[in-house]
Amino acid sequence: MPIVLGMSIPDITYNNFDFKITATDDKSMARCGEIVTPHGIVETPNYIVCGTKAAVKAASPRQVKEVGTQIILANTYHMMIQPGADLVEQMGGLHKFTGWDGPMLTDSGGYQIFAMQHGSVAKDTGGQSLSTKEKSLLKITEEGAYFRSYKGGQKLLLSPEISIQVQRKLGADLIVQLDECTAYKDSKSYTAEGVERSMRWGDRSLQEFAKHHDNTQAMYGVIQGAHFKDLREISIQYLKDRPFFGTAIGGSMGKGKDDLFKITRWCTEIAPEGRPIHLLGYAHILDIFEGVKLGVDTFDCVHPTRLARHGHALVKGHSAERININNAKYKNDDRPIMADLKCYTSEFSRAYIHHLFKAGELLGMQLLTQHNIAAMQTLLSDVRRCIKEGGDLDALQAEWLPAEPIFE
Repeated sequence: MPIVLGMSIPDITYNNFDFKITATDDKSMARCGEIVTPHGIVETPNYIVCGTKAAVKAASPRQVKEVGTQIILANTYHMMIQPGADLVEQMGGLHKFTGWDGPMLTDSGGYQIFAMQHGSVAKDTGGQSLSTKEKSLLKITEEGAYFRSYKGGQKLLLSPEISIQVQRKLGADLIVQLDECTAYKDSKSYTAEGVERSMRWGDRSLQEFAKHHDNTQAMYGVIQGAHFKDLREISIQYLKDRPFFGTAIGGSMGKGKDDLFKITRWCTEIAPEGRPIHLLGYAHILDIFEGVKLGVDTFDCVHPTRLARHGHALVKGHSAERININNAKYKNDDRPIMADLKCYTSEFSRAYIHHLFKAGELLGMQLLTQHNIAAMQTLLSDVRRCIKEGGDLDALQAEWLPAEPIFE
C-alpha cells in the first residue's frame, strides 16, 4: 500500500539522466552500470571523491582526474556557510567555480545536522563514543534544523526547501533530499519519529525541486531507520512511492562491519528497482567489496584522502589495506608504494615520501593523496572488469585484502 503523507507528490521525470545495468554477477547482487548525467557518464560501481568545501584536500581537479576519477562531491552545509550558495551561483555554479567539468554530487546537509547534535562526525553512526566538541545544533523542528554557524555564530535554518534551493544554486548533477540522521544510541521510538520526519521532509524536498526542475539535476531519496529492520522497510516503501532518481543508504549502520553489511543487505534486497544505490559515508576497501556484492553502485568517504594526510598509503595486497609511511623501516626503501599503479606518485620512492613527512613538507600529503585516490579508482576499475568478465569477486578481494597478515 502506498505511503500517503497528506501532501501532493509532483510528477518528475529526468530527461537528461539515465541509469542502466550493463552486467551482473552470477554469485552475488553485484552489478555494473552507467549513470548518465549532463556532465558525463559515471561507470558503476564507483567511488565518489570527497571535495567537502568544493576542494579535494591536497589535490587539484586535474590531479584527481588524472588517476581516473569520474565524479566528485561537495557538501551543502559547508558551502552554504562559506562562501555561500549565492556567490557560487554568481560564479557559474560548482563546475565552473572549481574547474571540475565532470559529474558532481552534493549531499543535503542532513548528516551535518546529526554531527551538530552530537558534537562530532568522526565516530557517530557506528555506535561508538563521540567527541566533546561544542554542539552547534539549537533544535530540530518540523520546519527544519536551527543551528549556529561555525564561522560567525549567527543563527541559521536548514529546511528541506532551503537545502534544495542551496543545491540548485550549487548546480551539482546529483543532489539529495534533506533527511534526519539518527544515532545508534537513539531509541526505536525516536528513530521512528526520525524516519517519519525524513519522509515528510522528502516530500517537501520533491515539491521544492519540482518548482525549478529543468533536467539539469536529479535527486536521490534517503533510506533511514538505523539498525531497525522494520523501520528500514518503511523508509524503503516510501521511496518506492516517490519519483526519486536514485536511492541513498544513510543513518546509523550499527556497531561494526557485520552490522554495516547486514543493514546494507536489508536495504539493497528490497530497494526501488531501476535506480542507482549509493552508500553514504563508507569506502574502506572491505566496504567496497562487500557493498558491491550486496548491490551498491556508488560509495563516498573521506577515508582515503584523510589517511593520506596522516602518512598512510593504501596498498593492494596488504591485509591492513595500508602502510604507514612515517615508520622508520621506509627510510631506506627505494621501492614505489605500488609499482603497478598508474600515478605520478609511483615515480617516487617510499624513502623520499617518508622524508617529506618527516620534514613536514606539504608535497608528501599531495603525493599520498593522489596515490590513495588512484588506488581507489584502480580498485573500482578492477571490480568493474571482474563483473563484466564473469570473474570471481571473492578471489579479487583476496588479492587486495589477503587473509594472512603482511609485515613489511
